[in-house]
Amino acid sequence: MRIFFDTNVLIASFISHGQCAEIFEHCLSEHEILISHWVLEEFKRTLSEKFNFSGKIIIKAVSFLREYTVKVSPKPLKHPICRDPDDDNILAGALQGNADCIITGDKDLLILEKFKGIPILKPGEFWKFKDEITS
Repeated sequence: MRIFFDTNVLIASFISHGQCAEIFEHCLSEHEILISHWVLEEFKRTLSEKFNFSGKIIIKAVSFLREYTVKVSPKPLKHPICRDPDDDNILAGALQGNADCIITGDKDLLILEKFKGIPILKPGEFWKFKDEITS
Protein backbone atom coordinates (compact mmCIF):
# COMPACT_ATOMS: atom_id res chain seq x y z
CA MET A 1 0.00 0.00 0.00
CA ARG A 2 0.94 3.63 -0.47
CA ILE A 3 0.28 5.69 2.66
CA PHE A 4 0.26 9.48 3.01
CA PHE A 5 0.75 10.63 6.61
CA ASP A 6 -0.42 14.07 7.67
CA THR A 7 2.24 16.09 9.46
CA ASN A 8 0.50 15.72 12.83
CA VAL A 9 0.83 11.93 12.68
CA LEU A 10 4.46 12.14 11.58
CA ILE A 11 5.23 14.46 14.49
CA ALA A 12 3.52 12.09 16.94
CA SER A 13 5.49 9.20 15.43
CA PHE A 14 8.78 10.93 16.12
CA ILE A 15 8.12 12.41 19.56
CA SER A 16 6.23 9.60 21.32
CA HIS A 17 6.09 5.83 21.37
CA GLY A 18 2.37 5.42 20.93
CA GLN A 19 -0.02 4.29 18.25
CA CYS A 20 1.27 6.69 15.57
CA ALA A 21 4.84 5.45 16.01
CA GLU A 22 3.68 1.84 15.80
CA ILE A 23 1.78 2.47 12.56
CA PHE A 24 4.62 4.49 11.07
CA GLU A 25 7.17 1.76 11.86
CA HIS A 26 4.88 -0.89 10.36
CA CYS A 27 4.39 1.17 7.21
CA LEU A 28 8.14 1.73 6.89
CA SER A 29 8.74 -2.00 6.71
CA GLU A 30 5.61 -3.19 4.89
CA HIS A 31 4.36 -0.33 2.69
CA GLU A 32 5.43 2.83 0.89
CA ILE A 33 5.17 6.07 2.79
CA LEU A 34 4.57 9.11 0.60
CA ILE A 35 5.73 12.59 1.53
CA SER A 36 5.78 16.01 -0.08
CA HIS A 37 8.07 19.00 0.25
CA TRP A 38 5.24 20.89 1.96
CA VAL A 39 4.89 18.18 4.65
CA LEU A 40 8.66 18.14 5.21
CA GLU A 41 8.70 21.91 5.66
CA GLU A 42 5.76 21.85 8.07
CA PHE A 43 7.40 18.96 9.94
CA LYS A 44 10.62 20.98 10.37
CA ARG A 45 8.78 24.13 11.38
CA THR A 46 6.60 22.34 13.94
CA LEU A 47 9.51 20.49 15.56
CA SER A 48 11.37 23.77 15.87
CA GLU A 49 8.66 26.25 16.82
CA LYS A 50 6.22 24.13 18.82
CA PHE A 51 8.50 21.50 20.35
CA ASN A 52 11.82 23.42 20.50
CA PHE A 53 13.90 20.61 18.99
CA SER A 54 17.47 21.51 18.10
CA GLY A 55 18.47 22.07 14.49
CA LYS A 56 20.72 19.00 14.65
CA ILE A 57 17.86 16.68 15.66
CA ILE A 58 15.53 18.19 13.06
CA ILE A 59 18.13 17.67 10.33
CA LYS A 60 18.48 13.99 11.34
CA ALA A 61 14.71 13.47 11.39
CA VAL A 62 14.23 15.12 7.98
CA SER A 63 17.15 13.16 6.52
CA PHE A 64 15.54 9.96 7.78
CA LEU A 65 12.22 10.88 6.15
CA ARG A 66 13.90 11.78 2.87
CA GLU A 67 15.75 8.47 2.80
CA TYR A 68 12.88 6.15 3.72
CA THR A 69 9.86 7.75 2.08
CA VAL A 70 8.76 8.35 -1.49
CA LYS A 71 8.68 12.04 -2.37
CA VAL A 72 5.78 13.32 -4.43
CA SER A 73 5.49 16.73 -6.05
CA PRO A 74 1.80 17.57 -5.97
CA LYS A 75 0.10 20.10 -8.16
CA PRO A 76 -2.22 22.54 -6.36
CA LEU A 77 -5.85 21.47 -6.27
CA LYS A 78 -8.06 23.19 -8.85
CA HIS A 79 -10.53 24.27 -6.16
CA PRO A 80 -10.17 24.65 -2.39
CA ILE A 81 -11.59 21.68 -0.52
CA CYS A 82 -10.82 22.33 3.14
CA ARG A 83 -11.53 25.24 5.43
CA ASP A 84 -7.79 25.39 6.21
CA PRO A 85 -5.87 25.79 2.93
CA ASP A 86 -2.91 23.92 4.47
CA ASP A 87 -5.04 20.77 4.55
CA ASP A 88 -5.43 20.96 0.78
CA ASN A 89 -1.68 20.29 0.59
CA ILE A 90 -2.24 16.93 2.26
CA LEU A 91 -5.01 16.04 -0.17
CA ALA A 92 -2.92 17.13 -3.16
CA GLY A 93 0.06 15.07 -2.00
CA ALA A 94 -2.03 11.95 -1.48
CA LEU A 95 -3.70 12.41 -4.85
CA GLN A 96 -0.39 12.95 -6.69
CA GLY A 97 1.14 9.91 -5.00
CA ASN A 98 -1.84 7.70 -5.79
CA ALA A 99 -2.16 6.95 -2.07
CA ASP A 100 -4.29 4.10 -0.80
CA CYS A 101 -5.13 6.14 2.29
CA ILE A 102 -4.35 9.28 4.27
CA ILE A 103 -3.67 8.93 7.99
CA THR A 104 -4.40 12.07 10.00
CA GLY A 105 -5.65 13.38 13.30
CA ASP A 106 -6.97 16.58 11.69
CA LYS A 107 -10.73 16.87 12.19
CA ASP A 108 -11.14 19.07 9.11
CA LEU A 109 -9.69 16.28 6.97
CA LEU A 110 -11.37 13.43 8.82
CA ILE A 111 -14.82 14.93 8.26
CA LEU A 112 -14.33 14.41 4.52
CA GLU A 113 -13.96 10.62 5.04
CA LYS A 114 -12.67 10.26 1.45
CA PHE A 115 -11.10 12.45 -1.18
CA LYS A 116 -11.33 11.31 -4.81
CA GLY A 117 -11.63 7.72 -3.59
CA ILE A 118 -8.78 7.94 -1.06
CA PRO A 119 -9.96 7.01 2.46
CA ILE A 120 -9.03 9.49 5.18
CA LEU A 121 -8.38 7.60 8.41
CA LYS A 122 -7.64 8.27 12.05
CA PRO A 123 -4.50 6.43 13.14
CA GLY A 124 -6.65 3.98 15.13
CA GLU A 125 -8.60 3.05 12.00
CA PHE A 126 -5.52 2.00 10.02
CA TRP A 127 -5.32 -1.62 11.22
CA LYS A 128 -8.93 -2.38 10.31
CA PHE A 129 -8.47 -0.70 6.91
CA LYS A 130 -5.28 -2.68 6.30
CA ASP A 131 -7.02 -5.94 7.18
CA GLU A 132 -9.92 -5.15 4.85
CA ILE A 133 -7.61 -4.27 1.97
CA THR A 134 -5.33 -7.29 2.35
CA SER A 135 -8.00 -9.95 2.91
